[in-house]
Amino acid sequence: MNEPHYRALESMYLAAPINAFYRPTIRVEERRADIEIEVGEQLCHAAGAVHGSVYFKMLDDAAFFAAGSIETEVFVLTTSFTTYLTRPISSGIMRSVGTVAHTNRSQILAEAVVYDGKGREIGRGNGLFVRSKMRLKDTPGYVATPEGAE
Repeated sequence: MNEPHYRALESMYLAAPINAFYRPTIRVEERRADIEIEVGEQLCHAAGAVHGSVYFKMLDDAAFFAAGSIETEVFVLTTSFTTYLTRPISSGIMRSVGTVAHTNRSQILAEAVVYDGKGREIGRGNGLFVRSKMRLKDTPGYVATPEGAE
């Protein structure tokens, strides 16, 4: 377990400018990430349900941070991501859970499921992630503190 790395990833995620709009919460653990947002009409399309781009963001973000939990030196990048929308939602909470499914020398395969506030699956996806050349310590918002420091 690498708690300082997980907390730094959470800090990096929350510091991303786009998240000022979505106002998510995040929890990163080893090979796993949980993200929640509250759904409002600003996230809906003309028919009143959440737009598919929000599903993608929730799924990709959870899978990305699950993948990032096992890479402590460099930023990971999404190279491909497949999204399946299985149920519409128009209000309440969206919670995505990402997990690492497989790793090899060059790629990390991670998957995610997004749930509504009643715990029903509303979407799922999986993606391939690769290690970039950008060092995490140079990434805006990534602030690692030594184990035991507060």
